[in-house]
Amino acid sequence: MRNDGRAADEMRKVKATLGFTKFAEGSCLIEIGDTVVLCNASVEDRVPPHVVSGGWITAEYSMLPRANRERSKRDISKLKLSSRSAEIQRLIGRSLRCAVDLEALGEHTITVDCDVLQGDGGTRTASVTGGFIAMTIACRKLLEQGKISKMPVRTYVSGISAGIVRNEAMLDLCYEEDSRALVDLNCIMTAEGDIVELQATGEGRPFSVEEQRKLLALCRKGNAVLTQMQRRCLGSLE
Repeated sequence: MRNDGRAADEMRKVKATLGFTKFAEGSCLIEIGDTVVLCNASVEDRVPPHVVSGGWITAEYSMLPRANRERSKRDISKLKLSSRSAEIQRLIGRSLRCAVDLEALGEHTITVDCDVLQGDGGTRTASVTGGFIAMTIACRKLLEQGKISKMPVRTYVSGISAGIVRNEAMLDLCYEEDSRALVDLNCIMTAEGDIVELQATGEGRPFSVEEQRKLLALCRKGNAVLTQMQRRCLGSLE
């Protein structure tokens, strides 16, 4: 039995609130258990110098000082982005770009800001899931305004964590489970069940290929639940 009474293959409660902020072109507050992330998508009518044609999707990630059990310093206080924040925001950006036809986006840049208001495990995967919703809303506004000729988002993308705790494979780890996990795995998937990115680490011991298969099966189940939630929020991508 897990701390919160869930089965090993059971996710925490998921909730998405669209239009949470007033001014962003796309906004979503996503709650997965006690993890809460605010995702805002902003559109600019320009692209970075390295983009030769089409548009660009990028992301920024930050955790509020009291998002966790103890206060953490803001990145600005250290005069540089923490290595953890830099790694996570690159993951978010890569994951979201995988879902988009950048040529169809035209010469626009969408920046998805993911701010963790409360962290209880799985903040990076929640950021991908909520960031996708915010990004898609922003793309729809571009289409409605006639700035692009077709919807550039090709498929749903979401992320979930799994791990091995007390030698048992479990889905959607909360902080207490994650901090004790022997193996930690984050998986980003498309609606079709294809893997966009996989991050797996033997925190306490090495893990077998068979254990990885079990964790991936759990993630496929969890991402299917998240995709259903995204579909309820967004409907068809066409």
